Amino acid sequence: MLIKYYKNQMFRSFIRNLLLIYFLLISSISFSQKPNIIWITVEDISPTLSMYGDSTAKTPNLDELASESLIFTEAFTTVGVCSPSRSSLITGMYPVSIGTHQMRTGKDVFGWGSRDYDGVSNAIDVNGDSIPLHSVVTPPEVKCFTEYLRAEGYYCTNNSKTDYQFAAPVTAWDQNGNSAHWKNREKNQPFFSVFNFDVTHESKMWLHRDKPLTVKPGLVPLPPYFPDTETVRNDVARNYSNIELLDKMVGNLIKELKADGLFDKTYIFFFSDHGGPLPRGKRSHYESGLKVPMMVRDPYEKKIRYVDDQISFVDLAPTTLSLTGLNIPDHFQGRAFMGEKKSEILRDYVFGSGDRFDETYDRVRSVISKEFIYVKNYYTNRPAYKDVLYRKNIDMTNEMLMLYKEDKLNSDQKYWYRESKTREEFYVRSEDPHSLKNLISDERYEDEINKHRMALKNWQDEINDIGAKSEKKHLDSMWPRGIQPKSSKPDVTVKDKMVTIKSNTLGSSNAFIISDNDFEPSLDDGWKLYNEPIKVNKGYIYIISTRLGYEDSEIIKIKL
Repeated sequence: MLIKYYKNQMFRSFIRNLLLIYFLLISSISFSQKPNIIWITVEDISPTLSMYGDSTAKTPNLDELASESLIFTEAFTTVGVCSPSRSSLITGMYPVSIGTHQMRTGKDVFGWGSRDYDGVSNAIDVNGDSIPLHSVVTPPEVKCFTEYLRAEGYYCTNNSKTDYQFAAPVTAWDQNGNSAHWKNREKNQPFFSVFNFDVTHESKMWLHRDKPLTVKPGLVPLPPYFPDTETVRNDVARNYSNIELLDKMVGNLIKELKADGLFDKTYIFFFSDHGGPLPRGKRSHYESGLKVPMMVRDPYEKKIRYVDDQISFVDLAPTTLSLTGLNIPDHFQGRAFMGEKKSEILRDYVFGSGDRFDETYDRVRSVISKEFIYVKNYYTNRPAYKDVLYRKNIDMTNEMLMLYKEDKLNSDQKYWYRESKTREEFYVRSEDPHSLKNLISDERYEDEINKHRMALKNWQDEINDIGAKSEKKHLDSMWPRGIQPKSSKPDVTVKDKMVTIKSNTLGSSNAFIISDNDFEPSLDDGWKLYNEPIKVNKGYIYIISTRLGYEDSEIIKIKL
């Protein structure tokens, strides 16, 4: 009997080990079949790159990447400034639909965010009401799209800018900060990694003022709305010189991919968060603020191809999910332009918006088709130029203002400074690429104007554009009595060492840490997304509930 017992035990042990090896192999195969994806997100550049016909900046690394990429010639952000734009990237939603359209609402800019809303804000809304710092509460169905990737086994990292208008939740990223990298994942685990390079950011126009220029000011092209002065040429040259610095950073990242044997196993997206940093670029609702460079290297089809399909930033999240084979959530407002779920319906229009920018307010909506730009101004008595204090750190901004006041600018250069606006604007892109000749009253374009006008109305109705609501009123609906809402602790049940977590806050997600040690977890301690019941044999499990814009729940600790 004893011999038979030991034989049975050995057989059971053999079967267990065999099953373990089988599941490890299946997991490895499953991992290896999923593509890796990288987003190289850069700051504040327009399509002023050689693959778009502007070879002023020398960018050998970007040129090499472009030689094997899809190059999108009609890619647009949703808002021409950082935070609202980035909120659409991470959610797949239009900022004016989810309340992230004002610039900026808090200080949650990097990593997990400051999560401190007691500081002073200089924001004032259309009614003159002061707007305190806050984190935007989005509708309950809205989540960071990376949660869907993490639920399918992807290792998701962000390095390191977030700037979503809400503090990045621990459910969004496996790692989020300056050390976040695909290198920290499990062996063969598929990854989605975002790298944000800020060397071309608007602030580098003055922070790099003492660095040597690598592009000669006398050789830079100037758009017609810039006066040809030494100051202007120096700042334009600084912008191109910063792009050359960016190129080196991109090259170093690609070297890392190649060294790890991942270059030909990874989709590489390269794009800017909005248009360039110079006057009339960033914050603009014209092409100069909304149109961005974008290319995607497909590791399975490595050749240069130009694509003129119109792409909006709300399309990036569904496209990333589509490339992994995942379903696209019904509430997403974008559509996939690559992958298994690629939409067969092409866009006729892309839509842009502009509301508050720092201490200045406005409300503008734009509709861009392949041929035309239509603009609707809601506050016609407000000047076209937005007197944002931050950009006055740029030398040419102040010089252009001085030249305007001295009446030394020509009509194209003055156009940006007009003291009031027409209710609508209309431009022919091919004839007027800089949107300087408003043809809204030209009867030749009456039919097209009506089409664009109706497209705007239909879009606003479809997405529920909330821009008509004052910022203070919207804030009061998100933070009643000025108090940030807080996620409730979830319900946790433990049965046969299986831990089940159930949210008690609509729209919340849950995260956990399993540890052998009793400690106080921080945001950086590697929270896992809860997706299904967890088996925990011993030790401690820590559980938290989080919703976008809410304060996190208190942490639950259970000893097993």
